[in-house]
Amino acid sequence: MAHPQDLTGDGQQFFEARRKVFPKAVDGPFRRLKWAIMLVALAIYYVTPWLRWNRGPYAPDQAVLVDLAHRRFYMFSIEIWPHEFYYVAGLLIMAGIGLFLVTSAVGRAWCGYACPQTVWTDLFVHVERAIDGDRNAQIKLQRAPWGPSKIARRIAKHSIWLVIGALTGGAWIFYFADAPTLGRAFVQGSAPFVAYATVGVLTATTYIFGGLMREQVCIYMCPWPRIQSAMLDEKSLTVTYKAWRGEPRSHGLKRAEPLAQVVLGTPSLVALIEQPELASRIGDCIDCNACVAVCPTGIDIREGSQIGCITCGLCIDACDGIMAKIGRPSRLIGYTTDLDARLAQAGEAPVPALKRLFRPRTLLYFGAWAGIGLAMLFALGNRERIGIGVLQTRNPQWVRLSDGSIRNGYTVKVRNMEERPRSVEIAISGVPGAVLWTEEAGRNQAARSVRVDVAPDQVAQVPLFVSAPGAGPTRADLAFTVRALDKEGGSARDTSFFERPEPTP
Repeated sequence: MAHPQDLTGDGQQFFEARRKVFPKAVDGPFRRLKWAIMLVALAIYYVTPWLRWNRGPYAPDQAVLVDLAHRRFYMFSIEIWPHEFYYVAGLLIMAGIGLFLVTSAVGRAWCGYACPQTVWTDLFVHVERAIDGDRNAQIKLQRAPWGPSKIARRIAKHSIWLVIGALTGGAWIFYFADAPTLGRAFVQGSAPFVAYATVGVLTATTYIFGGLMREQVCIYMCPWPRIQSAMLDEKSLTVTYKAWRGEPRSHGLKRAEPLAQVVLGTPSLVALIEQPELASRIGDCIDCNACVAVCPTGIDIREGSQIGCITCGLCIDACDGIMAKIGRPSRLIGYTTDLDARLAQAGEAPVPALKRLFRPRTLLYFGAWAGIGLAMLFALGNRERIGIGVLQTRNPQWVRLSDGSIRNGYTVKVRNMEERPRSVEIAISGVPGAVLWTEEAGRNQAARSVRVDVAPDQVAQVPLFVSAPGAGPTRADLAFTVRALDKEGGSARDTSFFERPEPTP
Protein backbone atom coordinates (compact mmCIF):
# COMPACT_ATOMS: atom_id res chain seq x y z
CA MET A 1 0.00 0.00 0.00
CA ALA A 2 1.36 3.40 -0.97
CA HIS A 3 2.27 5.91 1.69
CA PRO A 4 -0.44 8.60 2.04
CA GLN A 5 2.05 11.12 0.70
CA ASP A 6 2.81 8.94 -2.32
CA LEU A 7 -0.58 8.43 -3.92
CA THR A 8 0.86 8.04 -7.41
CA GLY A 9 3.26 5.26 -6.41
CA ASP A 10 6.18 6.94 -8.18
CA GLY A 11 7.64 8.76 -5.21
CA GLN A 12 5.93 12.10 -5.90
CA GLN A 13 4.70 13.73 -2.71
CA PHE A 14 1.49 15.76 -2.66
CA PHE A 15 1.96 17.16 0.84
CA GLU A 16 4.47 17.26 3.63
CA ALA A 17 3.85 15.22 6.74
CA ARG A 18 3.14 17.35 9.77
CA ARG A 19 6.07 18.21 11.98
CA LYS A 20 4.74 18.79 15.48
CA VAL A 21 5.52 22.26 16.75
CA PHE A 22 6.78 22.76 20.30
CA PRO A 23 6.93 26.55 20.75
CA LYS A 24 9.44 27.73 23.32
CA ALA A 25 8.48 30.21 26.03
CA VAL A 26 9.78 33.72 25.50
CA ASP A 27 9.46 37.07 27.25
CA GLY A 28 9.36 40.49 25.66
CA PRO A 29 7.05 43.36 24.73
CA PHE A 30 5.19 41.42 22.04
CA ARG A 31 4.71 38.40 24.30
CA ARG A 32 3.33 40.68 27.00
CA LEU A 33 1.05 42.35 24.45
CA LYS A 34 -0.26 38.92 23.45
CA TRP A 35 -0.85 38.13 27.12
CA ALA A 36 -2.85 41.34 27.59
CA ILE A 37 -4.97 40.86 24.47
CA MET A 38 -5.62 37.19 25.30
CA LEU A 39 -6.76 38.01 28.84
CA VAL A 40 -8.99 40.88 27.66
CA ALA A 41 -10.52 38.80 24.84
CA LEU A 42 -11.22 35.82 27.09
CA ALA A 43 -12.66 38.08 29.80
CA ILE A 44 -15.01 39.75 27.32
CA TYR A 45 -16.14 36.40 25.96
CA TYR A 46 -16.78 34.72 29.30
CA VAL A 47 -18.09 37.70 31.30
CA THR A 48 -20.35 39.48 28.78
CA PRO A 49 -23.39 37.12 29.11
CA TRP A 50 -23.50 37.79 32.86
CA LEU A 51 -23.64 41.58 32.56
CA ARG A 52 -27.02 43.14 33.40
CA TRP A 53 -28.72 46.10 31.73
CA ASN A 54 -31.95 47.66 32.99
CA ARG A 55 -34.46 48.01 30.16
CA GLY A 56 -37.55 48.32 32.33
CA PRO A 57 -40.02 45.69 33.56
CA TYR A 58 -41.08 44.47 30.11
CA ALA A 59 -37.73 43.53 28.58
CA PRO A 60 -34.88 41.15 29.54
CA ASP A 61 -32.13 42.64 31.69
CA GLN A 62 -29.22 40.77 30.07
CA ALA A 63 -26.84 43.27 28.49
CA VAL A 64 -26.10 41.18 25.36
CA LEU A 65 -28.76 38.68 24.33
CA VAL A 66 -29.73 36.96 21.09
CA ASP A 67 -33.35 36.12 21.89
CA LEU A 68 -34.26 33.66 19.16
CA ALA A 69 -37.59 32.76 20.75
CA HIS A 70 -38.87 36.34 20.45
CA ARG A 71 -36.66 37.22 17.46
CA ARG A 72 -34.77 40.03 19.15
CA PHE A 73 -31.13 41.02 19.49
CA TYR A 74 -30.20 43.12 22.50
CA MET A 75 -26.88 44.89 22.95
CA PHE A 76 -26.99 47.20 25.96
CA SER A 77 -29.39 50.03 24.99
CA ILE A 78 -29.80 48.82 21.39
CA GLU A 79 -32.59 46.45 20.38
CA ILE A 80 -32.67 44.99 16.89
CA TRP A 81 -35.90 43.56 15.45
CA PRO A 82 -36.12 40.99 12.62
CA HIS A 83 -37.06 43.63 10.03
CA GLU A 84 -33.94 45.59 11.06
CA PHE A 85 -31.51 42.84 10.16
CA TYR A 86 -29.72 45.31 7.92
CA TYR A 87 -28.01 46.59 11.08
CA VAL A 88 -26.47 43.15 11.60
CA ALA A 89 -25.50 43.06 7.92
CA GLY A 90 -23.91 46.49 8.36
CA LEU A 91 -21.89 45.28 11.35
CA LEU A 92 -20.63 42.31 9.35
CA ILE A 93 -19.63 44.60 6.47
CA MET A 94 -17.85 46.89 8.93
CA ALA A 95 -16.02 43.88 10.38
CA GLY A 96 -14.86 42.86 6.90
CA ILE A 97 -13.72 46.36 5.95
CA GLY A 98 -12.09 46.67 9.37
CA LEU A 99 -9.99 43.60 8.63
CA PHE A 100 -9.01 45.14 5.29
CA LEU A 101 -8.05 48.35 7.09
CA VAL A 102 -5.97 46.53 9.72
CA THR A 103 -4.23 44.45 7.06
CA SER A 104 -3.42 47.51 4.97
CA ALA A 105 -2.04 49.40 7.98
CA VAL A 106 -0.35 46.79 10.19
CA GLY A 107 -0.38 43.56 8.19
CA ARG A 108 -1.69 40.38 9.78
CA ALA A 109 -2.02 41.84 13.27
CA TRP A 110 -5.49 40.32 13.62
CA CYS A 111 -4.10 36.83 13.04
CA GLY A 112 -1.22 37.31 15.44
CA TYR A 113 -3.07 38.79 18.39
CA ALA A 114 -6.88 38.77 18.31
CA CYS A 115 -8.08 35.88 16.13
CA PRO A 116 -10.07 33.36 18.25
CA GLN A 117 -7.93 30.51 16.87
CA THR A 118 -4.80 32.35 18.02
CA VAL A 119 -6.23 33.23 21.43
CA TRP A 120 -7.45 29.73 22.28
CA THR A 121 -4.38 28.02 20.82
CA ASP A 122 -2.20 30.31 22.93
CA LEU A 123 -4.21 29.32 26.00
CA PHE A 124 -3.84 25.61 25.20
CA VAL A 125 -0.09 26.01 24.65
CA HIS A 126 0.33 27.62 28.07
CA VAL A 127 -1.57 24.76 29.68
CA GLU A 128 0.65 22.25 27.88
CA ARG A 129 3.78 24.11 28.93
CA ALA A 130 2.65 24.18 32.56
CA ILE A 131 2.19 20.38 32.59
CA ASP A 132 4.83 19.06 30.18
CA GLY A 133 7.48 21.75 30.60
CA ASP A 134 9.07 24.01 28.01
CA ARG A 135 10.14 23.09 24.49
CA ASN A 136 13.02 20.73 25.29
CA ALA A 137 11.05 18.92 27.99
CA GLN A 138 8.10 18.49 25.60
CA ILE A 139 10.31 17.07 22.86
CA LYS A 140 11.91 14.69 25.33
CA LEU A 141 8.51 13.60 26.65
CA GLN A 142 7.20 13.12 23.10
CA ARG A 143 10.05 10.72 22.32
CA ALA A 144 9.93 8.93 25.66
CA PRO A 145 8.23 5.50 25.89
CA TRP A 146 4.81 5.31 27.46
CA GLY A 147 4.94 4.98 31.22
CA PRO A 148 3.03 6.11 34.33
CA SER A 149 4.51 9.62 34.28
CA LYS A 150 3.80 10.22 30.59
CA ILE A 151 0.28 8.79 30.84
CA ALA A 152 -0.50 10.94 33.90
CA ARG A 153 0.72 14.07 32.14
CA ARG A 154 -1.26 13.28 29.00
CA ILE A 155 -4.45 12.66 30.99
CA ALA A 156 -4.01 15.88 32.96
CA LYS A 157 -3.29 17.97 29.87
CA HIS A 158 -6.13 16.67 27.73
CA SER A 159 -8.56 16.83 30.65
CA ILE A 160 -7.82 20.52 31.15
CA TRP A 161 -8.14 21.09 27.41
CA LEU A 162 -11.58 19.43 27.46
CA VAL A 163 -12.63 21.58 30.42
CA ILE A 164 -11.57 24.72 28.53
CA GLY A 165 -13.53 23.50 25.49
CA ALA A 166 -16.60 22.84 27.66
CA LEU A 167 -16.34 26.29 29.23
CA THR A 168 -16.08 27.80 25.76
CA GLY A 169 -19.24 26.07 24.60
CA GLY A 170 -20.95 26.79 27.91
CA ALA A 171 -20.25 30.50 27.63
CA TRP A 172 -21.56 30.57 24.05
CA ILE A 173 -25.04 29.24 24.92
CA PHE A 174 -25.48 31.94 27.56
CA TYR A 175 -25.63 34.54 24.80
CA PHE A 176 -28.94 33.01 23.63
CA ALA A 177 -30.87 32.86 26.92
CA ASP A 178 -30.89 34.41 30.36
CA ALA A 179 -27.49 33.27 31.67
CA PRO A 180 -28.34 32.60 35.36
CA THR A 181 -31.56 30.78 34.48
CA LEU A 182 -29.97 28.66 31.76
CA GLY A 183 -26.95 27.97 33.95
CA ARG A 184 -29.13 26.51 36.73
CA ALA A 185 -31.17 24.49 34.27
CA PHE A 186 -28.03 23.19 32.57
CA VAL A 187 -26.55 21.95 35.85
CA GLN A 188 -29.87 20.40 36.90
CA GLY A 189 -30.20 18.59 33.58
CA SER A 190 -33.43 20.37 32.58
CA ALA A 191 -32.01 22.66 29.87
CA PRO A 192 -33.16 22.18 26.25
CA PHE A 193 -31.40 19.46 24.29
CA VAL A 194 -30.01 22.02 21.85
CA ALA A 195 -28.04 23.61 24.72
CA TYR A 196 -26.27 20.33 25.53
CA ALA A 197 -25.71 19.60 21.84
CA THR A 198 -24.19 23.04 21.27
CA VAL A 199 -21.84 22.68 24.23
CA GLY A 200 -20.82 19.25 22.96
CA VAL A 201 -20.06 20.48 19.45
CA LEU A 202 -18.12 23.55 20.64
CA THR A 203 -16.20 21.48 23.19
CA ALA A 204 -15.10 19.13 20.42
CA THR A 205 -14.19 21.89 17.95
CA THR A 206 -12.29 23.94 20.55
CA TYR A 207 -10.38 20.87 21.73
CA ILE A 208 -9.53 19.75 18.19
CA PHE A 209 -8.69 23.14 16.69
CA GLY A 210 -6.94 24.67 19.71
CA GLY A 211 -5.31 21.58 21.17
CA LEU A 212 -4.67 19.09 18.37
CA MET A 213 -4.57 20.92 15.04
CA ARG A 214 -3.25 24.32 16.13
CA GLU A 215 -1.06 25.76 13.38
CA GLN A 216 -2.69 23.48 10.80
CA VAL A 217 -5.85 25.58 11.04
CA CYS A 218 -3.93 28.77 10.28
CA ILE A 219 -1.83 27.30 7.47
CA TYR A 220 -4.30 25.04 5.67
CA MET A 221 -7.89 25.62 6.81
CA CYS A 222 -8.27 29.38 7.25
CA PRO A 223 -8.93 31.32 4.02
CA TRP A 224 -7.93 34.67 5.50
CA PRO A 225 -4.14 34.27 5.00
CA ARG A 226 -4.74 33.80 1.26
CA ILE A 227 -6.91 36.91 1.15
CA GLN A 228 -4.42 38.92 3.17
CA SER A 229 -1.53 37.82 1.00
CA ALA A 230 -3.28 39.41 -1.96
CA MET A 231 -3.93 42.61 0.00
CA LEU A 232 -0.41 43.28 1.27
CA ASP A 233 1.73 45.76 -0.62
CA GLU A 234 5.18 47.28 -0.19
CA LYS A 235 3.90 49.64 2.49
CA SER A 236 2.23 47.02 4.70
CA LEU A 237 3.90 46.10 7.96
CA THR A 238 5.19 42.55 8.18
CA VAL A 239 7.60 40.70 10.45
CA THR A 240 10.85 40.81 8.49
CA TYR A 241 14.29 39.29 8.93
CA LYS A 242 16.78 41.96 7.91
CA ALA A 243 19.04 39.76 5.83
CA TRP A 244 21.28 42.66 4.74
CA ARG A 245 22.27 43.01 8.37
CA GLY A 246 22.15 39.39 9.52
CA GLU A 247 23.98 37.65 6.67
CA PRO A 248 26.36 35.94 6.44
CA ARG A 249 25.57 34.04 9.61
CA SER A 250 28.25 33.02 12.07
CA HIS A 251 26.57 29.68 12.77
CA GLY A 252 26.73 29.99 16.52
CA LEU A 253 30.56 30.35 16.70
CA LYS A 254 32.35 33.08 18.59
CA ARG A 255 32.10 36.39 16.84
CA ALA A 256 35.90 36.53 16.41
CA GLU A 257 36.02 33.61 14.01
CA PRO A 258 32.84 32.78 12.10
CA LEU A 259 33.81 33.11 8.45
CA ALA A 260 37.25 31.60 8.77
CA GLN A 261 35.86 28.28 9.93
CA VAL A 262 32.57 28.19 8.05
CA VAL A 263 33.24 29.99 4.80
CA LEU A 264 36.93 29.51 4.21
CA GLY A 265 37.47 26.28 6.10
CA THR A 266 40.94 27.51 7.22
CA PRO A 267 42.31 28.47 10.63
CA SER A 268 40.66 31.69 11.70
CA LEU A 269 43.77 33.57 12.72
CA VAL A 270 45.51 32.97 9.39
CA ALA A 271 42.40 33.92 7.43
CA LEU A 272 41.81 37.14 9.32
CA ILE A 273 45.49 38.12 9.01
CA GLU A 274 45.54 37.51 5.25
CA GLN A 275 42.04 38.94 4.61
CA PRO A 276 41.16 41.39 7.43
CA GLU A 277 38.11 42.66 5.51
CA LEU A 278 36.32 39.42 6.40
CA ALA A 279 35.73 40.65 9.95
CA SER A 280 33.53 43.46 8.69
CA ARG A 281 31.46 41.04 6.64
CA ILE A 282 30.22 39.02 9.62
CA GLY A 283 26.43 39.19 9.96
CA ASP A 284 24.59 39.69 13.23
CA CYS A 285 22.69 36.39 12.93
CA ILE A 286 24.46 33.60 14.83
CA ASP A 287 22.08 30.93 13.51
CA CYS A 288 20.84 30.08 17.02
CA ASN A 289 17.32 29.20 15.71
CA ALA A 290 15.72 31.03 18.65
CA CYS A 291 13.26 32.64 16.23
CA VAL A 292 12.21 29.22 14.94
CA ALA A 293 11.92 27.71 18.41
CA VAL A 294 9.38 30.30 19.63
CA CYS A 295 7.27 30.42 16.46
CA PRO A 296 3.76 29.02 17.12
CA THR A 297 3.50 27.80 13.51
CA GLY A 298 7.07 26.48 13.32
CA ILE A 299 8.32 28.54 10.38
CA ASP A 300 11.74 30.10 9.87
CA ILE A 301 11.16 33.82 9.36
CA ARG A 302 14.66 34.11 7.86
CA GLU A 303 13.35 32.37 4.75
CA GLY A 304 11.17 35.40 3.95
CA SER A 305 7.45 36.12 4.06
CA GLN A 306 5.38 32.95 4.38
CA ILE A 307 1.70 32.13 4.64
CA GLY A 308 2.42 30.45 7.97
CA CYS A 309 3.61 33.68 9.56
CA ILE A 310 0.85 35.20 11.69
CA THR A 311 3.03 38.22 12.61
CA CYS A 312 2.69 37.62 16.33
CA GLY A 313 6.14 39.14 17.01
CA LEU A 314 7.41 36.35 19.27
CA CYS A 315 10.40 35.83 17.00
CA ILE A 316 11.23 39.51 17.50
CA ASP A 317 11.30 39.05 21.28
CA ALA A 318 13.48 35.94 20.97
CA CYS A 319 15.94 37.55 18.56
CA ASP A 320 16.16 40.75 20.61
CA GLY A 321 17.11 38.65 23.64
CA ILE A 322 19.93 36.99 21.71
CA MET A 323 21.17 40.30 20.30
CA ALA A 324 21.32 41.72 23.81
CA LYS A 325 23.44 38.78 24.95
CA ILE A 326 26.00 39.14 22.16
CA GLY A 327 26.11 42.92 22.32
CA ARG A 328 24.50 43.68 18.97
CA PRO A 329 21.66 46.14 18.17
CA SER A 330 18.10 44.86 18.57
CA ARG A 331 15.47 44.39 15.86
CA LEU A 332 17.44 42.11 13.57
CA ILE A 333 13.92 40.76 13.15
CA GLY A 334 11.26 43.43 13.37
CA TYR A 335 8.11 44.94 12.00
CA THR A 336 8.87 46.78 8.79
CA THR A 337 7.61 47.25 5.26
CA ASP A 338 9.18 46.06 2.04
CA LEU A 339 9.77 49.68 1.08
CA ASP A 340 11.47 50.52 4.39
CA ALA A 341 13.55 47.34 4.11
CA ARG A 342 14.90 48.43 0.71
CA LEU A 343 15.57 51.92 2.04
CA ALA A 344 17.39 50.55 5.09
CA GLN A 345 19.49 48.26 2.93
CA ALA A 346 20.48 51.26 0.84
CA GLY A 347 21.30 53.26 3.97
CA GLU A 348 18.39 55.68 3.57
CA ALA A 349 15.83 56.83 6.17
CA PRO A 350 12.54 54.91 6.38
CA VAL A 351 9.18 56.38 5.38
CA PRO A 352 7.61 58.30 8.32
CA ALA A 353 4.97 56.24 10.14
CA LEU A 354 2.19 58.79 9.65
CA LYS A 355 2.89 59.06 5.93
CA ARG A 356 2.79 55.28 5.66
CA LEU A 357 -0.50 55.04 7.56
CA PHE A 358 -2.27 57.98 5.93
CA ARG A 359 -2.03 56.82 2.34
CA PRO A 360 -4.88 56.55 -0.18
CA ARG A 361 -5.49 52.86 0.42
CA THR A 362 -5.87 53.06 4.19
CA LEU A 363 -7.83 56.31 3.96
CA LEU A 364 -10.25 54.67 1.51
CA TYR A 365 -10.79 51.71 3.84
CA PHE A 366 -11.19 53.96 6.86
CA GLY A 367 -13.60 56.25 5.01
CA ALA A 368 -15.79 53.31 3.97
CA TRP A 369 -15.66 51.81 7.46
CA ALA A 370 -16.46 55.08 9.22
CA GLY A 371 -19.12 56.02 6.67
CA ILE A 372 -21.06 52.80 7.21
CA GLY A 373 -20.73 53.17 10.97
CA LEU A 374 -21.95 56.78 10.99
CA ALA A 375 -24.84 55.94 8.66
CA MET A 376 -25.90 53.11 10.96
CA LEU A 377 -25.67 55.33 14.04
CA PHE A 378 -27.74 58.02 12.32
CA ALA A 379 -30.38 55.50 11.24
CA LEU A 380 -30.39 53.95 14.71
CA GLY A 381 -30.86 57.30 16.41
CA ASN A 382 -33.64 58.42 14.06
CA ARG A 383 -35.58 55.20 13.60
CA GLU A 384 -39.25 55.13 14.54
CA ARG A 385 -40.12 52.93 17.49
CA ILE A 386 -43.39 51.93 15.91
CA GLY A 387 -44.14 50.00 12.72
CA ILE A 388 -46.98 48.60 10.70
CA GLY A 389 -47.45 45.80 8.20
CA VAL A 390 -50.67 45.07 6.28
CA LEU A 391 -51.75 41.76 4.79
CA GLN A 392 -54.96 41.61 2.74
CA THR A 393 -57.31 38.70 3.36
CA ARG A 394 -57.76 36.85 0.07
CA ASN A 395 -60.54 34.43 1.03
CA PRO A 396 -63.00 35.89 0.40
CA GLN A 397 -61.48 38.56 -1.77
CA TRP A 398 -64.40 40.94 -1.17
CA VAL A 399 -67.93 40.85 0.26
CA ARG A 400 -70.94 42.88 -0.90
CA LEU A 401 -72.87 44.23 2.07
CA SER A 402 -76.65 44.76 2.27
CA ASP A 403 -76.38 48.49 1.49
CA GLY A 404 -74.40 47.80 -1.69
CA SER A 405 -71.00 48.74 -0.29
CA ILE A 406 -67.98 46.47 -0.66
CA ARG A 407 -66.03 45.09 2.28
CA ASN A 408 -62.40 43.92 2.27
CA GLY A 409 -60.60 42.20 5.16
CA TYR A 410 -57.07 42.88 6.39
CA THR A 411 -54.68 41.70 9.08
CA VAL A 412 -52.70 44.66 10.38
CA LYS A 413 -49.53 43.99 12.40
CA VAL A 414 -48.53 46.85 14.66
CA ARG A 415 -44.98 46.72 16.09
CA ASN A 416 -44.47 48.43 19.44
CA MET A 417 -40.67 48.64 19.78
CA GLU A 418 -40.80 50.32 23.17
CA GLU A 419 -40.46 48.52 26.52
CA ARG A 420 -43.87 49.84 27.65
CA PRO A 421 -47.50 49.49 26.52
CA ARG A 422 -48.69 52.03 23.99
CA SER A 423 -51.97 53.18 22.52
CA VAL A 424 -51.96 53.78 18.78
CA GLU A 425 -54.36 54.99 16.14
CA ILE A 426 -54.75 53.18 12.82
CA ALA A 427 -56.18 55.31 10.03
CA ILE A 428 -56.85 54.75 6.31
CA SER A 429 -56.61 57.01 3.30
CA GLY A 430 -56.70 56.82 -0.49
CA VAL A 431 -60.21 55.40 -1.07
CA PRO A 432 -63.06 57.97 -0.97
CA GLY A 433 -65.81 57.12 1.51
CA ALA A 434 -63.92 54.20 3.03
CA VAL A 435 -64.35 53.39 6.74
CA LEU A 436 -62.84 50.68 8.94
CA TRP A 437 -63.69 48.79 12.11
CA THR A 438 -62.23 46.02 14.22
CA GLU A 439 -63.64 42.54 14.32
CA GLU A 440 -64.57 42.95 18.00
CA ALA A 441 -66.22 46.39 17.69
CA GLY A 442 -68.47 45.68 14.70
CA ARG A 443 -69.57 47.81 11.80
CA ASN A 444 -71.71 50.09 13.93
CA GLN A 445 -68.46 51.69 15.17
CA ALA A 446 -66.99 52.16 11.70
CA ALA A 447 -64.86 55.28 11.26
CA ARG A 448 -61.82 56.54 9.38
CA SER A 449 -59.58 55.40 12.24
CA VAL A 450 -59.55 53.00 15.18
CA ARG A 451 -57.65 52.95 18.44
CA VAL A 452 -55.65 49.88 19.49
CA ASP A 453 -53.59 49.05 22.58
CA VAL A 454 -50.29 47.25 21.96
CA ALA A 455 -48.33 45.37 24.61
CA PRO A 456 -44.72 46.41 25.29
CA ASP A 457 -42.09 45.13 22.90
CA GLN A 458 -44.67 43.10 21.02
CA VAL A 459 -46.36 42.82 17.64
CA ALA A 460 -50.15 43.12 17.80
CA GLN A 461 -52.16 41.41 15.06
CA VAL A 462 -55.38 43.35 14.49
CA PRO A 463 -58.06 41.95 12.12
CA LEU A 464 -59.71 44.92 10.40
CA PHE A 465 -62.53 45.35 7.94
CA VAL A 466 -62.72 48.21 5.43
CA SER A 467 -65.85 49.09 3.48
CA ALA A 468 -66.31 51.59 0.67
CA PRO A 469 -69.05 52.49 -1.84
CA GLY A 470 -69.63 49.79 -4.46
CA ALA A 471 -69.03 52.18 -7.35
CA GLY A 472 -65.38 52.70 -8.13
CA PRO A 473 -62.28 51.11 -9.63
CA THR A 474 -61.83 47.36 -9.24
CA ARG A 475 -58.47 47.93 -7.47
CA ALA A 476 -57.58 51.11 -5.60
CA ASP A 477 -54.54 51.97 -3.52
CA LEU A 478 -55.30 51.97 0.19
CA ALA A 479 -52.85 53.39 2.74
CA PHE A 480 -52.76 52.42 6.42
CA THR A 481 -51.08 54.76 8.89
CA VAL A 482 -50.33 54.00 12.52
CA ARG A 483 -49.65 56.85 14.95
CA ALA A 484 -48.61 56.61 18.58
CA LEU A 485 -50.85 58.56 20.94
CA ASP A 486 -48.25 59.22 23.65
CA LYS A 487 -46.03 62.27 23.99
CA GLU A 488 -43.10 60.57 22.20
CA GLY A 489 -45.29 60.12 19.15
CA GLY A 490 -44.04 58.38 16.04
CA SER A 491 -45.81 57.02 13.01
CA ALA A 492 -45.44 54.48 10.23
CA ARG A 493 -47.20 53.75 6.97
CA ASP A 494 -47.91 50.76 4.75
CA THR A 495 -49.98 50.32 1.60
CA SER A 496 -52.32 47.67 0.27
CA PHE A 497 -55.25 47.49 -2.16
CA PHE A 498 -59.00 47.82 -1.90
CA GLU A 499 -60.71 45.54 -4.39
CA ARG A 500 -64.23 45.60 -5.87
CA PRO A 501 -65.99 43.23 -8.26
CA GLU A 502 -65.97 43.87 -11.97
CA PRO A 503 -68.94 46.07 -12.96
CA THR A 504 -71.75 44.17 -14.66
CA PRO A 505 -72.73 45.36 -18.15
